[in-house]
Amino acid sequence: MICALLMASGAAWESEAFSRLEARGGVVVLKRCVDVDDLLAAATSGQADVAVVGLDAPGLDPAAVSHLRRHSVRPVAVVSRVDDLDVRERAGRLDIRALVASDDLTALPDVVTHVDDMADTHIRLDPDLEEAPAESGAAEHRVVAVWGPAGAPGRTTLAVSLAAEGARRGVPVVLVDADPYGGSVAQQLGVLDEASGLLSAARLASSGQLGERFRTTCRAVSERLQVVTGLPRADRWLEVRPAHVEQVLQVAVGQGHVVVDTGFSLEDEPGSDYGSRPGRNAMTRAALDAADEVVVVGAADPVGLSRLARGLVELRDLRGGAPVRVVVNRMRASIGWSEREIAGMVEGFSRISGLHFLPDDRPAADRALVAGRSLAEGGDTPLARALGGVVDAVLPETVSPAGARRAPRRRLLRR
Repeated sequence: MICALLMASGAAWESEAFSRLEARGGVVVLKRCVDVDDLLAAATSGQADVAVVGLDAPGLDPAAVSHLRRHSVRPVAVVSRVDDLDVRERAGRLDIRALVASDDLTALPDVVTHVDDMADTHIRLDPDLEEAPAESGAAEHRVVAVWGPAGAPGRTTLAVSLAAEGARRGVPVVLVDADPYGGSVAQQLGVLDEASGLLSAARLASSGQLGERFRTTCRAVSERLQVVTGLPRADRWLEVRPAHVEQVLQVAVGQGHVVVDTGFSLEDEPGSDYGSRPGRNAMTRAALDAADEVVVVGAADPVGLSRLARGLVELRDLRGGAPVRVVVNRMRASIGWSEREIAGMVEGFSRISGLHFLPDDRPAADRALVAGRSLAEGGDTPLARALGGVVDAVLPETVSPAGARRAPRRRLLRR
């Protein structure tokens, strides 16, 4: 038995489509949805197999189609003309390949019954309209998400430093500010944030134009460092769906290594999956799901370490126990704990692929923040050297020769 959802948004073909589906044995129309929000809520129930939708329905965007597929609901679009190039291009942007003409619905029951096969063979887009293959070398690029618990342990500082140091070593890097509680990457790098890159990217993703216009959402900080600035205000998080974040990272990794600054909370709000309004923390969870590696940063004090321990347990549940890299920030002798003691505590809460310690170098951090520059640009400081070791581990192919690593000190001696 195939359970179908029907969403025509008042189109004239709705009654005929309903009659033909009901007359077909083995097919039942579970619900006639009034709009996209109603459709997404019905798909979340897990009872539907196929969604028959009008291609021009208001609110139908790639994020909505991604929501359907995430709940194993296969989309079938009713269109004005199957052979119309514009119609097929729009369907391709929405990732809908099963198309039926509205003036000839006789094939609709067969398409609904065999949508998986027909999406791959009979009714599909022209090869020229398929998604373009990734650029050469894109498979070598990685997505690195920087996460940490509440309390400002240094997530943004670490994310900016990883991206800036990677770019300084000669590889292209895209830094994405995906903090749903208000981004600060632009302020740390001294970027005049006239328009949010993340909001622009979300709008382009909704219209299916992100791939071709992604560069317009980035700000060039250096020759190899591009920045997608974050939310200008914390209340704008409603405009960015998790699917938008996934698409941004998927496109960005074709440009270079991607470093993502995320929020602090991993809580999955009850009821956030119903309808079109995502939970606030869904942006962070989507970034962590898409990451090839997660770098967790925590503060080296009793409160920060206890939050780090709880956060590692939450992250372990979210990522299925995949190893993470841990960075303990603001390490200082006055804490009274050695690196070995902290390492024993961290390893007891999660599987880790590496553990790094950053010194409490407040003067260097303050100079970089006030100047709007990365820590690597501030000279050969203890904090910059420690951050270089983290970059060596996270992006091993960018390791600088010994001479290049000593370059900042030689410049200081010449002056």
